[in-house]
Amino acid sequence: MVAKQSSEPVPDLPREERERLAPIYAERLEAAYGDPHAALDFENPYQLLIAVILSAQTTDVGVNKATPALFERYPTPAHLAEADIEEVEGYVKTLGFYHQKAKNIVKTAQCIVAEFDGEVPDTMEGLTSLAGVARKTANIVLGEAFGKVEGIAVDTHVNRLAHRFGLTTEKDQDKVERDLMDIFPRDHWHRVNYDMITHGRAICTAKRPVCGACFLNDVCPTAFVPAGWRESL
Repeated sequence: MVAKQSSEPVPDLPREERERLAPIYAERLEAAYGDPHAALDFENPYQLLIAVILSAQTTDVGVNKATPALFERYPTPAHLAEADIEEVEGYVKTLGFYHQKAKNIVKTAQCIVAEFDGEVPDTMEGLTSLAGVARKTANIVLGEAFGKVEGIAVDTHVNRLAHRFGLTTEKDQDKVERDLMDIFPRDHWHRVNYDMITHGRAICTAKRPVCGACFLNDVCPTAFVPAGWRESL
């Protein structure tokens, strides 16, 4: 039985098979990619939160190039909350959708100042109450900045691999997160995002994944299925 996700077939595996595959994926991905760490440069929760918001549909490398000057100009939420939008745009104009992102980060900073005395909240409830912050962003900030694991951050890479791996058939990201949380042990939640993002960038790319060189191709239910898959890098 196959459900549809985008243009690729998504295997609808029974729970027993998902439970069998999950630890195999976890063990091999961890062995391949080592200790998880953030690709975004930051020195405190405020910087990480803003960087994650800016990273939507933009490379982490691009964000890391833009944020040093941004944070030098606006070192705290209070400074950013009072910023002129057009001036902020000048610091993030190299990033995609920079007009909207400039508005978003200023509004987020204003919420932090108004509701949390200028300090980034360290709870899921607090973070998701901020303008423009959903569970994905909150999970990253909680895990990386505060060492708290409340869920699994599901971005475009995690979403793609979760479907290709046969771990979910859901389309809604919150439901994908629920399925992943259900199948992976809690002490592994933090690195699921890191491992899948890294693998998604290196091997299991959106277009022309390198199935021939993938160390999961003997267990992945969609190995050699995506159109244009490659034998090697």
